[in-house]
Amino acid sequence: MGYDSHRFDVDRPLILGGVLIPDHAGLTGHSDGDAVAHAVIDAILGAAALGNVGSHFPPSDDMWKDADSIELLRAAVEVLRDAGRSVVNVDVTVVCETPRIGPHSDAMRARLAEAMQIPTERVSIKGKTNERMGWIGAGEGLAVHAVALIDEG
Repeated sequence: MGYDSHRFDVDRPLILGGVLIPDHAGLTGHSDGDAVAHAVIDAILGAAALGNVGSHFPPSDDMWKDADSIELLRAAVEVLRDAGRSVVNVDVTVVCETPRIGPHSDAMRARLAEAMQIPTERVSIKGKTNERMGWIGAGEGLAVHAVALIDEG
């Protein structure tokens, strides 16, 4: 299971699952702030007990400043492969009031699947609101949950 959350930042573009979401505030973060990619990285690395996004791509390292998180995902998949494992499937839930995730889910699925070298049919992305409760409901940011199944080989 992977999790990530970020506050919205009007001075950044919004990138989720490697897809630019137009006309919406972006997310804070050391890299591009792609909370979907970060949660997926945590899910696949965690399933293999290989650390997390921060241990492989620490925010204290300027090398990762404004990095493309899809490239970080590709690197995490290589870490997984070096350990003799591969991604079987991934299920992602994005919790936010805005933007609407549905119109972008197919593009996100394709980007994530390509980065993980698995068929698009094995990647699920869905959006849920927080029913206007808490900081997510107030529109301050979003959170992402990801679950991954990995296999040996």
